[in-house]
Amino acid sequence: QVQLVESGGGWVQAGVSLILSCQASGRTFSRYAMGWFRQAPGKEREFVAAITWNGPSTYYADSVKGRFTISRDNAKNTVYLQINSLTPEDTAVYYCAHARDYCVGLGCYVGTQGYDYWGQGTQVTVSS
Repeated sequence: QVQLVESGGGWVQAGVSLILSCQASGRTFSRYAMGWFRQAPGKEREFVAAITWNGPSTYYADSVKGRFTISRDNAKNTVYLQINSLTPEDTAVYYCAHARDYCVGLGCYVGTQGYDYWGQGTQVTVSS
């Protein structure tokens, strides 16, 4: 069993940056890839970024490349998502997710079925 708790969301003005955090507990965090997804009102949950268990490989949705950075600190059991130059289109609930042990590569990371545990989400609202 894995518990994931996101934090760092809020109401912000366009153009600023945010760092979202996801604290994990339970299963050995450092052995698994982690991902971030987001879900805007009336839309499906979409992939944002993923990072392999030891951090050298990261993956991003085309829509966020260059503005989003995923990272992890295995000593703190925490994965981060830094979002720069926020726009109103970034308004969504952001979820972190724990990848299944067989989930490897972007083809798996982009789909929700590649993850077996999810946090409750943190709301990010960006005003223009």
